[in-house]
Amino acid sequence: MQTFTLKGEFIQLIQLLKVMNWVEHGAMAQWAVEEGLVKYNGEVDYRKRLKVKVGDMVEFDGNKVKII
Repeated sequence: MQTFTLKGEFIQLIQLLKVMNWVEHGAMAQWAVEEGLVKYNGEVDYRKRLKVKVGDMVEFDGNKVKII
């Protein structure tokens, strides 16, 4: 499992996918969320603009990241 240190109050879910290099571009990140391929705290979440905060966990394509 990876960690991501948050610099601020939150990061949007699609931005996190890009920063982690799990997707090549924003359109791919949006598609992954729309298709239900991303889990937020263990549950599939379809909100592209979801505000991910400290303590949250995001999973995609076999990868996991904990926000610290």
